[in-house]
Amino acid sequence: MKKVLVTGANGQLGQCLQKIAPNYKDLAFVFKNSKDFDITNKKQVNSLFAVDNFDYCLNCAAYTNVEQAEKTPEIAFKVNAEGVKNLALICREYDTFLIHISTDYVFDGEKKEPYTVDDIPNPINEYGKSKLLGEKYIQEIIEDYFIIRTSWLYSEFGKNFYTIILSKAKAGEVLSVTNEQIGCPTNANNLAIYILDLIIQKEEYIRILHFTDDKSMTWYEFANKILTENNLHNSTKLKIAKNYCTFARRPKYSVLKK
Repeated sequence: MKKVLVTGANGQLGQCLQKIAPNYKDLAFVFKNSKDFDITNKKQVNSLFAVDNFDYCLNCAAYTNVEQAEKTPEIAFKVNAEGVKNLALICREYDTFLIHISTDYVFDGEKKEPYTVDDIPNPINEYGKSKLLGEKYIQEIIEDYFIIRTSWLYSEFGKNFYTIILSKAKAGEVLSVTNEQIGCPTNANNLAIYILDLIIQKEEYIRILHFTDDKSMTWYEFANKILTENNLHNSTKLKIAKNYCTFARRPKYSVLKK
């Protein structure tokens, strides 16, 4: 039986993994949230690995507040880069296979067709830069790893685009959503299944992978899809946001090709 450490267990991907974990009888899981296992704390990281043997470390811990990362980048780099470096070093020391979740935001969004794993990253905001540095640390430090880039994650857990749209629509609020960005909304439950299937299949040759739910759309189209699937068009009004502006620059096209 393979033992899998999951960091960031309270995030939406971590919660999806906890939900489906009982279906994987050949895997033993240890779930750790940021309160009881801080990847930026070297002492905590070293202590946990010293008392337990893990075959895999699945890193779901991340700082994902894109807007705030632009204002306080040191926080994003501490978690998304230095914390990841800590995990890479300890995984190398204990011969643990590292699986790290990255993002479409490592790309600049200037390409007009889906990004492949061979495309050269060029992040345009601090969040993307911090995630890319985390990727580079892994590639420099350890040989046994997967870096899985994904995009526009949503699920029934926590605060994400899907749950926010549902909540506002049910409350009768008018929804103003941009159509200036194109990506692939990805159900975190599907990503969780993909990751655990990778472990079961013992595929250890491709180092960088892209995973999404394939269908590309704008945020406006995604919001419309959510309303349609939940029969909420009569409860709210959906309109395209005019003069859409955010503090952080965001890639206008970040579709990932598997």
